[in-house]
Amino acid sequence: MSDVREVNFDGLVGPTHNYSGLAHGNLASQDNAGLTSSPRQAALQGLAKMKALKDAGYLQGVIPPAPRPLLSTLSDLGFHGPGMLDEAAREAPALLRAAFSASSMWVANAATVTPSADSQDGKVHFTAANLQSSLHRSLEVSFTSAMLARIFSSPRHFVHHPALPATPALSDEGAANHTRLCAAHGVPGVHLFVYGRDDGDDAQPIAPQRFQARQSLAASQAVARQHGLGDRRAVFARQHPRAIDAGVFHNDVIAVGNGPVLLYHELAFADEERTLEALRERMLALDGTLLLPVRVPIEAVSLEDAVSSYLFNSQLLSNGDGSMSLVVPVECQNNEAVWFALQTLLLDGPNPISELLVQDVTQSMSNGGGPACLRLRVALSGVEREALGGRLLLCDSLYADLTAWVERHYRDRLSPEDLTDPRLADETFCALEELEQILDLPGLYGKR
Repeated sequence: MSDVREVNFDGLVGPTHNYSGLAHGNLASQDNAGLTSSPRQAALQGLAKMKALKDAGYLQGVIPPAPRPLLSTLSDLGFHGPGMLDEAAREAPALLRAAFSASSMWVANAATVTPSADSQDGKVHFTAANLQSSLHRSLEVSFTSAMLARIFSSPRHFVHHPALPATPALSDEGAANHTRLCAAHGVPGVHLFVYGRDDGDDAQPIAPQRFQARQSLAASQAVARQHGLGDRRAVFARQHPRAIDAGVFHNDVIAVGNGPVLLYHELAFADEERTLEALRERMLALDGTLLLPVRVPIEAVSLEDAVSSYLFNSQLLSNGDGSMSLVVPVECQNNEAVWFALQTLLLDGPNPISELLVQDVTQSMSNGGGPACLRLRVALSGVEREALGGRLLLCDSLYADLTAWVERHYRDRLSPEDLTDPRLADETFCALEELEQILDLPGLYGKR
């Protein structure tokens, strides 16, 4: 299908963006816990990235934030009445922080997506991630499932599978551990699923010692079955335990792929040679496409520099002339070793990466999410794009409306202590009610 294009749907940062340090294993989240955030700056930085990519000719979409705070969750857990926030802060501060978390902004974890070019029924398939490895993220699942079903609502074009059961054996973190490799977005591709744990392998290699692996092999296999991806279309690769212990909580912190290109760190995979060979075999057998691996050795970029700069949590995007652009956070430019490695990457062939686009998303980075964390990639044909619900594809007028909305409703400064302010909850609910109208998704957030 020649009219298929990839749409990057970016998560809109919610009004309760704060640094509570909830993500165990995410070093930036842990290191910045307790600091004062700027929800307004965070949302504007995210919108600026979307606008820059839209202006550069890429298709850009918007994903609305999950409703926060989840007062219903606090109520279900025994906190009631006008003083519930103060009570929760005293008795269960972790629950309060989870109820206010704006982590749904990182929509790379929202779901795993298979485009219609790969599915047996010719439809786009979605499985919302269960995110069971952390409380604050697991609270997103029901809204995410309903929201995706609302946006991608046409049964002629889209299929929505239930999130996997929320159990450690089926721990699923979504597209952050999934990469599609192909000749072009509109032709069949091979799907790389990366996991950190195989509970059924008694002879598994050394497990991570510092941090727990979040993605299980059983979960990746279940999603592949839901989407009808057989052995010829799927490759399952174990994440390197050293990378997990260095703070690589998802594969998209250590590798990024697009088209036939896989840009990865030397320690991305536990068995690098076998992973690449499996990808090569399946891509060649599928349609003769050659895998183009681009390896960054540890001598050039340490695991520590890869994690702190989020070099691999970048967006690798296809251009009309066959080249590719790499969207990197400004932290890459500020790291001498990483920036040198990127300049070398542009000079050393053969690979189609010809341009670096630097974006400032420091508010998100300080909470552990780079450019790739903020987007969910969905390859759509023209007909499928026409079937989208709501006003979600970015244009100049939508960008202006969302920017003005953020300026009206978002606080400039927010500390974890501010979460007990009942005015914050009221401000956020009012903002989301207006957002429904801007995005033409009436009733998305229901009643308070």
